[in-house]
Amino acid sequence: MNSVVLFGRRIGRKVCNFGNISRSLCESSSKDNSDFSKECDAKLGFKFDSQSICESSSKDNGNGFEANSDFSKECDVKLGFECDLGESSIPDETLFGFSSIERDDDEEINCSDSSFPRQRFYENLRCKVDKIFETLQQDGPGCDARLALDEMQLEVSTRLVREVLKRISKSINHTNKYRSAKLSYKFFVWSGQQKNYRHTSNMYNLIMKIFANCEEFKAMWRLVDEMIENGYPTTARTFNILICTCGEAGMARRLVEMFVKSKTFVFRPFKHSFNAVIHSLLAVNQYNLIEWVYQQMLLDGHSPDVLTYNMLMCAKYRLGKLDQFHRLLDEMGRSEFAPDLHTYNLLLHVLGKGDKPLAALNLLNYMDEVGCPPTVLHFTALIDGLSRAGNLDACKYFFDEMVKKGCEPDVVSYTVMIMGYAVAGEIEKAQGMFDDMIVKGQLPNVITYNSMIRGFCIAGKFEEARSMLKDMESRGCNPNFWVYSTLVGNLRSAGKLSEANEIISHMVEKERYIHLISKFKGYRRC
Repeated sequence: MNSVVLFGRRIGRKVCNFGNISRSLCESSSKDNSDFSKECDAKLGFKFDSQSICESSSKDNGNGFEANSDFSKECDVKLGFECDLGESSIPDETLFGFSSIERDDDEEINCSDSSFPRQRFYENLRCKVDKIFETLQQDGPGCDARLALDEMQLEVSTRLVREVLKRISKSINHTNKYRSAKLSYKFFVWSGQQKNYRHTSNMYNLIMKIFANCEEFKAMWRLVDEMIENGYPTTARTFNILICTCGEAGMARRLVEMFVKSKTFVFRPFKHSFNAVIHSLLAVNQYNLIEWVYQQMLLDGHSPDVLTYNMLMCAKYRLGKLDQFHRLLDEMGRSEFAPDLHTYNLLLHVLGKGDKPLAALNLLNYMDEVGCPPTVLHFTALIDGLSRAGNLDACKYFFDEMVKKGCEPDVVSYTVMIMGYAVAGEIEKAQGMFDDMIVKGQLPNVITYNSMIRGFCIAGKFEEARSMLKDMESRGCNPNFWVYSTLVGNLRSAGKLSEANEIISHMVEKERYIHLISKFKGYRRC
């Protein structure tokens, strides 16, 4: 199996020395007597051997990484490195250099032409949205929402329509799905008939997302047909919504074929639909279809670019196909494509996951030499990989190195460290990191708190775990269902049933995730 050594052979003028640094990554065992190696042995407990990078890890499962628990899976999703839950994985801006979020043409409001200040504008908008939502809720026998909306004489805009649909989307639960779908479509049709307003592709995508959440799939597909018939371009967001509803592989394949052949499928900044489809498939974990799309891309006469290679390597890594991952590195080098920031980010994560800290350090030094200094994202990707490999001493070393390099740790960096310590049962170190991030002005997010709560539960410190929940709410960070589930599950496992029921009662009192209460088996509301 070829290693990263071969990746740099054909880069040429762009990165003429990458082959040398790559070879040094694979020859780390020859440096065991160096000062750095001795320092690592003494302080970090690094394990160096003569294996090359391509032998990174035999512990990966079929998805290309090890997932210890549902908690780990949730962290994968929220932190953006890997994912088992059908959401986007490595963030686009981290791995590929752009965001997949599409904006409407009037997304940014220019308030200079308005007599109202910006705050007044948004207050006025919220007031209109509230009135429209209340009017729609009253729809029924004896009250036609369309007529009531006409009487309001509203000036309809894309922003107004979007906010109303978002409000409806947030109100969807297991008891009102059909009615939510009906009301959203009624408003969608009504707004589309108003003077000086025309729906955008994003509005179609939003109503389709509502239909998908309400499990009104036939209506969703009719909207796709209507969208295409009316000349609206189908975007990557359209594709993402549809592919998530295609459970069967055959159905997903037909959908991919449709989008690959579609002349109306556009999405900035992609050069062609193939990269857009690969990106979307990566976001929804449809890794096995990516190879087929890539082959179709080559048959259609399109050559891969750096973005294509980054996405393909990411897919192979997540599938645990490291031999194919390294073959793609070789191919990229032979095609004389220079690695970009996002290629390095992926390589550092792979090295970290394979517990290759010395190789990672050499790569970081090389990035500095070629004028591509590592950022906080690169260090965080490496630390996350090392954390998954269980090398927390190396994690701390590179965290300190990140600070020395002038990269200020952000909330994600701190959370990765806290999560690693918490999972390992080193709650004191996790608490130290947590306190440090507060002092440095980094506000903990939901995953930070969940990591701390889980760490306290592992250590049997349930009062501290419950206090962390209170601290979370006092800072305006609303707990998600994973936080409640972590706390309730651990309390129950410890036989603290009354305390667990108190947490569930607190959820009910706050009207949070009431539709998921049934997941806590045995709970009875008073």
